[in-house]
Amino acid sequence: MNILAIESSCDDTSVAYISGSIKDPIVLHAQKTVSQIDVHKTFGGVVPEIAGRKHAEAIVPLIEEILNDRETPDAIAVTSGPGLLTGLLIGIEAAKVLSYTLDIPIIRINHLEGHIHSVFLPTDDVSKPALDTLKFPALCLITSGGHTEIVLMKSFGSYERIGKTLDDAAGEAFDKIAKMLKMEYPGGPNIAKHALLGNPKAIPFPRPMINDGTLNFSFSGLKTSVLYYLQDNPKYNINDVCASAEQAIVDVLAAKIKKAIALHNPKSLILAGGVSANELLRTTLQSIAPDIDFYTPERSYCMDNAAMIGAAAIHHLEKGESIDWREIDGNPNWRIDQV
Repeated sequence: MNILAIESSCDDTSVAYISGSIKDPIVLHAQKTVSQIDVHKTFGGVVPEIAGRKHAEAIVPLIEEILNDRETPDAIAVTSGPGLLTGLLIGIEAAKVLSYTLDIPIIRINHLEGHIHSVFLPTDDVSKPALDTLKFPALCLITSGGHTEIVLMKSFGSYERIGKTLDDAAGEAFDKIAKMLKMEYPGGPNIAKHALLGNPKAIPFPRPMINDGTLNFSFSGLKTSVLYYLQDNPKYNINDVCASAEQAIVDVLAAKIKKAIALHNPKSLILAGGVSANELLRTTLQSIAPDIDFYTPERSYCMDNAAMIGAAAIHHLEKGESIDWREIDGNPNWRIDQV
């Protein structure tokens, strides 16, 4: 089956054309993404009103380019939430028009479900395993600038959120710490580069909630601790600050996943979302449970992209789950356990 996928939940406008099934590897025929990083880095973060305008400018040319000389897709997959409403609505309205004019169904996709399925996307003509090779239950850590959640995936389309951040997401903590250090947005990659040159044990930053007995997270206290350290130590070593902050965040994420594994005995472990590009986090999680199948996306698919939305639509489409174009809307607070 062929799927046209649209993603516009934050600051990337992305359109993709994929094919595949539960039993067949996904084939990515084309994908184009317009990033807004250069626009938003001036403000140190995403400005919703500007993001909406930029999505509106980019969406139609991207769809025209992706659909050019290709077969009419069997369905349209579009992100319906969570995310910024200003962005979600642009993608949804485009999907509604296409659904009506082409007379094909819409599959509404949860953005976090898309990140989970990013681990099945091929790269450089190398296929990944088909979806039906995933062993359940699967434990999923989805961590980005807007989300840090632990999800127990019992089957395709069956999700239970067993852990969440109570304040900042891990990626948001990276971005805010980077801003304190006068680094450009997004901050995570810049911190990781400096961390390679620093001592992760140099500064004893706190590991919030690491031993509280839950699977929840809190990163606001760590962010505040870094702020106080910089104020008290104006001649700080930027590499040591980055290495110590990165290690603190990874330690918390790893400790919670280790506890979740002990509680739920998963057969697969998935790391996804923007922060999954962090090499320290990847290697740390993979070492926690070497006997569990470990999945993480290629770095080109860690950030928001339409191909992952199309991949997540496959099992919904095979089960006949679609929505009429008159009924779909955007939900900025759509939880993955409400799919």
